[in-house]
Amino acid sequence: MLAVAQLASVVGVLGLSALVVLVNVTIVFAPLVTVSLRWRAVGVTTASIGGTVIFGSWRLHSGELLEHGTPLRVAMVQGNIAQHDKWNPTSANSILSTYIELTREAVREGARLVVWPEAATPFAFQSDPSGTASIRKVARDTGAHLLFGTTEIARDGGQSYYNAAVMVDDTGRTAGTYRKHHLVPFGEYVPFRRALFFVSPLVETVGDFSEGPGPRVLMMNGQPVSAAICYEIIYPELVRGFVTRGSRLLTTVTNDAWYGQSAAPYQHFQQATMRAIEQGRFLVRAANTGISGVVDPYGRVVARTPLFERRILTVDVRLLEDRTVYSRTGDVFAYGCVVIAVFVLGVSFRRLGEVRFV
Repeated sequence: MLAVAQLASVVGVLGLSALVVLVNVTIVFAPLVTVSLRWRAVGVTTASIGGTVIFGSWRLHSGELLEHGTPLRVAMVQGNIAQHDKWNPTSANSILSTYIELTREAVREGARLVVWPEAATPFAFQSDPSGTASIRKVARDTGAHLLFGTTEIARDGGQSYYNAAVMVDDTGRTAGTYRKHHLVPFGEYVPFRRALFFVSPLVETVGDFSEGPGPRVLMMNGQPVSAAICYEIIYPELVRGFVTRGSRLLTTVTNDAWYGQSAAPYQHFQQATMRAIEQGRFLVRAANTGISGVVDPYGRVVARTPLFERRILTVDVRLLEDRTVYSRTGDVFAYGCVVIAVFVLGVSFRRLGEVRFV
């Protein structure tokens, strides 16, 4: 229901949740009160829904964000690499060759930015001279920017591992790196590792990635873009952080191969569409086994791939500067709801105490 979903551009996904709660509370509340109060409650709820639909329909019809900004042709490379092959040393050359060949094909289709999925490189970028040189060479040869997921090893007074997204420019140089901020507990790190010493055989097999510093944009010919990694795209405040730092295009790289043919890849993709509406940005999603796709600033899916197929998806998007209300204000509405709820609870407990006292 895209007309209703446009409310997220004003109050975020939590504001949409408030509308759902309002409808359900009205259904429960109406039979328990007087007729006059019942009609007032139904009237307020109906007006809220009607106003939301009118606003959403107007926003969808205007479509002004599809005419603003700088046009850019972007390609998503869906390598469809089996999970058991991703870190198999004997498959490394084949994996890299697959991405390079698909990248060259995407550039022939006019792509100026080519996005690979999360952990696309079968090695830690800049730690494998041969593989790193191959990636830089394809960027120089094609004159395109490459944005890809990889592992980064930092040796600053020690050795830290990061789940990262790297931008390589059209000259083959590293234009920027974003390190994943929201790590997956018991997948990329172990919370309270010291306290969990008694299950050490279990947690020793879990990756030990370090947390990145937070939102950071990557530059492409002077245009800032952002790259959320995997399930980071479900965090509205993180994606808003990219936009407040200037991001004009949202991208997300992921590997959903773990989910198989379940509903999870579809749900993950749907969650990403909400970030496009909230921020008023095109969203580009590259997934190892799918779903890769592009979502416009109104949450409409421009193009998408099926699951578990090797594909290239080339789409025209726009680099936008306009900011939505939600992008400017964040979750002010949600915080206001918390304040009101605490106040109402306080008044209710006070009245309950007075009744008991009497």
